[in-house]
Amino acid sequence: MPKAKITALGCYVPTGVLTNYDLEKMVETSNDWILERTGIAERHIAPQDVATSDMAVEASRALLAQRGIEADTIDAVIVCTVTPDMLFPATACLVQDRIGARGAWGFDLVAACSGFIFGLTTAAHLVSGGSHKRVLVVGADTMSRIIDYKDRATCILFGDAAGAMLVEPSEDGEETGFIGFLNEIDGSGGDYLKMPAGGSRIPASRETVDQRLHYVHQDGQQVFRYAVKKMYEVCRTLLDRHNLKVEDIAVMVPHQANRRIITAVAERLGMPCDRVLININRYGNTTAATIPLATRDAIAQGKLKKGDLVLFAAVGAGFTVGANLWRWSY
Repeated sequence: MPKAKITALGCYVPTGVLTNYDLEKMVETSNDWILERTGIAERHIAPQDVATSDMAVEASRALLAQRGIEADTIDAVIVCTVTPDMLFPATACLVQDRIGARGAWGFDLVAACSGFIFGLTTAAHLVSGGSHKRVLVVGADTMSRIIDYKDRATCILFGDAAGAMLVEPSEDGEETGFIGFLNEIDGSGGDYLKMPAGGSRIPASRETVDQRLHYVHQDGQQVFRYAVKKMYEVCRTLLDRHNLKVEDIAVMVPHQANRRIITAVAERLGMPCDRVLININRYGNTTAATIPLATRDAIAQGKLKKGDLVLFAAVGAGFTVGANLWRWSY
């Protein structure tokens, strides 16, 4: 069976920027308070006429241009998002149509901040199983649409963006590609990070809108503790499973939720900070888009090159937990 590898990467970030100083005028907060607790200085916000599918399409087109291929050569489209354009049809259908991926099938994958890693895991298995030649994985979220800008605990955290990777078979004898994964879910933590209304449990009504139940609700302390613990555990277990040491990893690309979470995990792993990609200061938490955005920056900064081992890791609402090991392909 072939081995799967990542062959292209494309990203899209809206031009609009919301700084901490802007937020000072909206809620009771300050630039220093936000920086100290999260590491975020600014985040990008999509204009009102731009939806998740729009950003996903732009990231996909950037990827296709980098790879130099036509969209109709793609076999499947996986869109990882918690902010679909609508509940149905799937955002993957909208993206498939607009980029011209004729003949591709696809679906939306809902795993919050772990979504992109779950998507990469799925794509790797589709390709390594021999049934697919090209799988497009897109992480895209317009978090500004579901953030309560009267809640200083959540509105400071999130931004909008999209990123995409293409997964294809490795060539015969090629050493680069997918090595392994460890994904978990723990539904007992579902109440700690959620959007309460809008589904079949609490359908939309005047009352749910008035009660602001269509926004993200988070117990920050619970999420912080769980994220540090589980991100460390899955990384450590995955490395041990493949007889790898921290020193073998060229760069760790973690989900960008909070700088303190990232540095705490790196410290527990014994991973030097110069080998951990952190770009949360410029983008905030873009949910499913953080991994491709951070990977793009790792390449641009020379931290990730062909043949390097890269470790992806994330924890998200659900709870969802994921880690991937790849030997970078280009």
